[in-house]
Amino acid sequence: MHDLTAREVLPAGTWDAVAADDFIVLDYDARHRRRFRYLACGGTGFLLDLAQATVLRHGDGLRLSDGRTVRIEAEPETLMQVTASGPLELLRLAWHIGNRHLPAEIQTDRILLRHDGVILHILQGLGAEVSLIEAPFTPEGGAYSGDGHSHAHAHEHEGHDHTHAHGHSHEHDHHHEHHHHDAH
Repeated sequence: MHDLTAREVLPAGTWDAVAADDFIVLDYDARHRRRFRYLACGGTGFLLDLAQATVLRHGDGLRLSDGRTVRIEAEPETLMQVTASGPLELLRLAWHIGNRHLPAEIQTDRILLRHDGVILHILQGLGAEVSLIEAPFTPEGGAYSGDGHSHAHAHEHEGHDHTHAHGHSHEHDHHHEHHHHDAH
């Protein structure tokens, strides 16, 4: 039983989540892993073993080495809900947040961030309205996640080195993005 591994992520919406054999409720940190041992709610123990750290999103599945599936559920955590007096102000706040490379979930009328007292004061200083809420956190992919969901899924079955090639290209983008951002 202890040798179960999960090496394949099934993106939300592409598999039958209702039919999952087990499920596990994780906060954002626990959903951003490459290799980690988990115990699902129904008692299924397994080792996550991915080619690169990936953000597991609410509704994603993991296919275990014995063919069973485990559904990922995002655990609500304390978040800062950032709103502004108008769309332009919110965009400005998003720019400041992006400049600090903070994981952020960006929506049309609000930005969700992890609770952080220092950042809260900075945002209030920029004119943001910040309230604390309990909600699952699924930040944008991008600079900090190496999230592999939306890229080249059609090519997955063509070659076994898909994940490796993917990892390298991501690393490259990743560093490139950082330098680009940090050049003032």
